[in-house]
Amino acid sequence: MNKKTISYIFIILGILSAFFITTSAVTGDTCQTAKNNDSTFVVSRQIYIPSSVTLFGEEVPLEYFDVAESLERELLVNTFYQSQTTQILKYKHRYFPIIDSVLKANNIPEDFKYLAVAESGLRVNISPKGAAGFWQIIESTAKLYGLKVTNEIDQRYDLEKSTEVACKYFQNAYNKFGNWTMAAASYNLGIAGLNKQASYQKITSFYDLYTNSETARYVFRILAFKLILENPEKYGYIGIEPYPTMKHKIVMVDSTISDLSEFARNQGSNYKMLKTLNPWLRDKFLPNKDSVQYKIVLIEDKERLIR
Repeated sequence: MNKKTISYIFIILGILSAFFITTSAVTGDTCQTAKNNDSTFVVSRQIYIPSSVTLFGEEVPLEYFDVAESLERELLVNTFYQSQTTQILKYKHRYFPIIDSVLKANNIPEDFKYLAVAESGLRVNISPKGAAGFWQIIESTAKLYGLKVTNEIDQRYDLEKSTEVACKYFQNAYNKFGNWTMAAASYNLGIAGLNKQASYQKITSFYDLYTNSETARYVFRILAFKLILENPEKYGYIGIEPYPTMKHKIVMVDSTISDLSEFARNQGSNYKMLKTLNPWLRDKFLPNKDSVQYKIVLIEDKERLIR
């Protein structure tokens, strides 16, 4: 082997050695960086859980580890779901007074307004299963309790009327189970379904009940919303400005309205505001051959201005 060949071999070996040394150094730095990054992830603050709390006027047994941990889970989920929780904090001043007044008139604990929050986030929507409105009422239940559900009128979207129906349900469930917490749980599982579980397990307290994951989390989600919405600063929500209540007028009608857009314009408003404030009007007209009296909420254009 001549000297020239030997020189080429040493050059190649030198290049390969440099490559492996560089690769090892980069890999080591990358692993170290990843390790350092992993070690720096920490929860920003300890979630606030009071030493004692009630829901629907009933004591929550936080001395049980499973109860405390279940509550903490829902507090973590909803505290750090900032976009949704901030929006609820902004809307609660607009809708809670209406819900509170109906609950009070029906002797239902005011904490049930947080059930509406858990159901819909204070948004008028419809679920994949067809449940609609703030209280997420299915069509069969709505009709059973006297709400009108047609292609043109769906009173599940009427906040006052749907809250009245929710109150009737809660009272029936309370009469069955003897406490409000079980009544609330039955709103998720159904009275028959919850009664079957409770009878088999021979229990009367929700906090002793073994049930499916959705129902097991349901009451704790309601409680979490109560704690966050009543004490937002304790969960990091500082200086959230609520949306103002809207100055509106009520128009009572007992006849058919053939064109809701024209009706709104004649009232100094517009079709957008009419549909926004009266989502129970599902079409472009209001049929009323039986002369039923309906309450329509309207905001005049001048009242839409931000003060």
